[in-house]
Amino acid sequence: METFFNKYLNAVEETETILYTGSVIAVKGMMIECNGPRSMVGELCEIKLPNTEETILAEVMGFEGTTVKLMAYGDTKGIEIGSEVVASGHVLQVPVGKNLLGRVIDATGRPIDGKGSLETTEYYPVIASPPNPMLRRPIDHRVVTGVRAIDSLLTCGKGQRLGLFAGSGVGKSTLLSMIARNTDADINVIGLIGERGREVMDFIDRDLGEAGMKRSVIVVATSDTPSIARLRAAYVTTAVAEYFRDQGKDVMLLMDNMTRFAHAQREIGLSTGEAPAQRGYPPSVFDLIPKLLERSGTSDKGTITAFYNVLVDGDDMDEPITDKVRGTLDGHIVLSRTLAQERHYPAIDVLQSISRLSKRVSGKTTVTAANKIARLIAIYEQNKEMINAGVYQQGANAEIDEAIAKHSAIEDFLTQEEYEPCPIEDTLSKLSALAEMPIEENEYGEQPALDRKTTAQMVKELAEEIPSSTSASEQTEMPAVMDSGVEPVETPPVKA
Repeated sequence: METFFNKYLNAVEETETILYTGSVIAVKGMMIECNGPRSMVGELCEIKLPNTEETILAEVMGFEGTTVKLMAYGDTKGIEIGSEVVASGHVLQVPVGKNLLGRVIDATGRPIDGKGSLETTEYYPVIASPPNPMLRRPIDHRVVTGVRAIDSLLTCGKGQRLGLFAGSGVGKSTLLSMIARNTDADINVIGLIGERGREVMDFIDRDLGEAGMKRSVIVVATSDTPSIARLRAAYVTTAVAEYFRDQGKDVMLLMDNMTRFAHAQREIGLSTGEAPAQRGYPPSVFDLIPKLLERSGTSDKGTITAFYNVLVDGDDMDEPITDKVRGTLDGHIVLSRTLAQERHYPAIDVLQSISRLSKRVSGKTTVTAANKIARLIAIYEQNKEMINAGVYQQGANAEIDEAIAKHSAIEDFLTQEEYEPCPIEDTLSKLSALAEMPIEENEYGEQPALDRKTTAQMVKELAEEIPSSTSASEQTEMPAVMDSGVEPVETPPVKA
């Protein structure tokens, strides 16, 4: 009986007995200016539409004197001068729980899939601080993405954060869907930020499928939604992932994409009066990016492995958002338009990509085999013009000969159909055959580099060896000096 009344008791406890109200005095583009209510930055308010029972949810973005500046999560149609504004007394929170699995929610945490309410009683704050860096677990477990090129040459660890960088139409979203479908993580949390409305159902039905959807949560804010909704959708996605990480789960966070997140904050910043800086982006954009990205990764309870899509404006890898995200993450995977035009999918440019933690989560022989394949790719690219022009003569260089002989096999290894799953055992077996190098059986497990010594341990061992070798050499040289009958001469100090 007590359980039956819980939701009613919670509703009574959350009811505000004192309401702070205000009224609309102006609507300027995306910004709504109000006289009151008493509120704080980030607090949610409801704007009541006259002559109807409808309300519009809005968030406090700032103040100017006694004027409160709001930004609505929906269309501002129907707002009039004098419309009542009621402060909620709390910031945006997202409902969390096991009931979220298999559901699609919007930027405010409300379900939009027509499957009814979420029936959850626990909430997580959308804006939160990253885990204490001193309490983060070390990254020493490999995560399987199911993509051969990544699992072999760009191995990722559980809790690592990587970016997928490419211009439009190169295959970022397709690669993201392959990871979502084939990963060995416990749960997928997927944020579709500023994407086309058509792509939402395509991703759910065509890419994820029923099996993938059962262990996934999708947060949606399409390109037609207000900028505050696109901005907060990224925070809601991260908050949901944090909840499952706190339950001890290994979470795969997939966000598509960070550039639209930056665009949303640019629109908000310029509307609130911020001065534009690099390429029109206000300073707040570059402040928010690391604050959001640092929330993923490991904690003392679980892991969030994150892949962030980055739409590279004009295919310029040095443009501000690309440069900021790349410098914050633990690795970057670059997709090449040239490879995509050659129908090489996924169009991963292995030589331009890097996983900063790959050696920590890969076995010794796996690293050696991967390095060999990467070197053969580099050698072929460096001599590609001579090879295609017929200038190079076979036998002139053994490494170039090997690169040419294995080029087709390497291309076949790196290409993969989007519907083709590739278990880690299959990936490592093909890598071993391609590099003509056996990979030890223990490296097929989740922690192939568990016994590998750290740099500090190797330096310590080396330092301990140096004194012993020095003392041994001194002992062999001393008798020769004494037998010569010559006493050592003390060198006088040199005067300045």
